[in-house]
Amino acid sequence: MKRRRGLRWWIVALVSCGTILNYLARNSLAALAPQLQGVFDITVGQYSYIVGAFQLTYTVMQPVCGFVVDRIGLRLGLPLFAAAWSITNMAHALAGGWMMLAGFRGLLGMSEAAVIPAGMKAIAEWFPARERSVATGWFNAGTSLGAMLAPPIVIGVSLVSNWRFAFVVTGALGLIWAAAWYLVYRPPEQHHAITEEERAYITAERAAMPAARASARDILTRSRFWSIAIARFLIEPAWQTFSFWIPLYLHGRGMNLAQIAMFAWLPFLAADLGGVLGGYFSPWLVRKFGLHLVHSRIAGVSLGAVLMIAPGCIGLAGTPYVAIVLFCIGGFAHQMISVSLNTLNTDVFAPAEVGTAVGFVGQAGWLGGLLFSLAMGQVIDAIGYTPIFACLTFFDLSAAAVLIATVGRRRRSELANVS
Repeated sequence: MKRRRGLRWWIVALVSCGTILNYLARNSLAALAPQLQGVFDITVGQYSYIVGAFQLTYTVMQPVCGFVVDRIGLRLGLPLFAAAWSITNMAHALAGGWMMLAGFRGLLGMSEAAVIPAGMKAIAEWFPARERSVATGWFNAGTSLGAMLAPPIVIGVSLVSNWRFAFVVTGALGLIWAAAWYLVYRPPEQHHAITEEERAYITAERAAMPAARASARDILTRSRFWSIAIARFLIEPAWQTFSFWIPLYLHGRGMNLAQIAMFAWLPFLAADLGGVLGGYFSPWLVRKFGLHLVHSRIAGVSLGAVLMIAPGCIGLAGTPYVAIVLFCIGGFAHQMISVSLNTLNTDVFAPAEVGTAVGFVGQAGWLGGLLFSLAMGQVIDAIGYTPIFACLTFFDLSAAAVLIATVGRRRRSELANVS
């Protein structure tokens, strides 16, 4: 096999493609929600249960998926999960009512839960600490790019054919990617296409890190884990609100399916920019101001939290177009927060345990998202969206405060073993 310079960036591009397809599949339901609401006479409360079924199984399975990929490796583990989520997404075409949709969404969440732990494990394996936030930014872009592509692609396919075929198309794409990943991926120590210079560059700092196996007890007893997990619990409701509720919100503001397809992807384009630029923000702070890597990650979370004030004002928007602008700022802000917080995991945990650790952190986040979505389904009809969006701002500012008060106040000497 021909050796390729900068192979680690090709690897992160490949895992980002898988993330795009993962989020395209999961956001297919949100894009079709206004249409399915009419087909199956789904109430807002029932829709929250459909979303909640996905969130519940995703929440439970994240540490399980992370543990599996830590144990059997990324080459086999990730494509197995990818094939499972692809087939399950295609099975949505068989749904005959909202309860069947909820069942299929629950199965989808069980397998899709692997993508973030696996992606962060790949970054931990392939990138030294100083490059991880940039790599995570590009990887995170896949989450918002998949969500961005869902409205035009899914609604477009449903208008040309039908909603059932839209689920089939978005699922089939994942099967192709799973095969490509299995054929191409190897860890840097075993990959035949990596140059010796790049292999040495990637593995140089590994020698200074203690060998570690994924131990749930060890991870869950670390104070830094709980700092990150609590922050994730607080920020996740915002992204899940954007991912699962934007089309329904815009439909309620008077937009038809074609208009939703034209505009609902814009917040996720902004999220792409926030994720990528957020990845470069941390190393810029290190170079410009000499911040420790961990403190630079917290600074990224804090800046994003301040920008989250904008979506907190969505309830005051006079038109749906103003609301979309505020959603865009929120998408940018959230992905800046997300990339900084995800990278913090790779600073704190060794590569051999990153998958499990990210799984537990993700579980905390999705628990927050699940509880918030279920609450939304019960109160939106009574109180509207205005208090909901205000809560998202409060949660994100609180997450930044938690990190500053716990991890951020540690002295540089206490962080010496982190980066």
